[in-house]
Amino acid sequence: MSTGLIIAIVIVAAVVVVAALLAARSRRGGPHGLKQRFGPEYERVVAQHEGDTKAAEQELAERVQRHGDMRERPLEETERERYTARWTSAQEHFVDSPRESVTEIDRLLAEVAAARGFPAGAEYDDQVAALSVHHADHVDGYRRIHRAAQAPVSADQQSQAATEEMREAVLEARSLFDDLVTSSAGASGRHHAGVGADTGGHLPWSADRSRPKES
Repeated sequence: MSTGLIIAIVIVAAVVVVAALLAARSRRGGPHGLKQRFGPEYERVVAQHEGDTKAAEQELAERVQRHGDMRERPLEETERERYTARWTSAQEHFVDSPRESVTEIDRLLAEVAAARGFPAGAEYDDQVAALSVHHADHVDGYRRIHRAAQAPVSADQQSQAATEEMREAVLEARSLFDDLVTSSAGASGRHHAGVGADTGGHLPWSADRSRPKES
């Protein structure tokens, strides 16, 4: 057997091994592992695929393969303070200008995520996919606030129902914001930061959805 043929066989074998390792890694933990890792995000993706768990798990496994090794950059204390001050200012303006508040919060989440090392906000879909791998419990709050910020302005924009929907979006988005500004670098998987933990400021209305604070 010639040396060239031996080298070709070794290269082919190496490629096969690498492909097998990547496939195993993408299925790390199997369906149960993906469900445990993604939690509510797992159920959301299954519903998006109309109950097709195989397709949903393939999508989630691909996200882990693309973004699972990402290490989040820690924020400097000055950065935390700056982002927290911006959040506080945005939420304080909600009562008078709900849409402007929501738009600023959407922009702020994109900037904080980029500062932590996630894809830039201009690459929204990729940024959300990466966030779903590392902050699965709270990423849907970002989607909700983004939809609210991007929604066309309508005559119903100032209606009580529309304002309540935006308020709830802010409440959900706050959980992701807290997670991003408080979680340690290098952490991956599901995070469970509490709303308002160590970030200062309070919502300008009651967190009890059934009893909004009257102005």
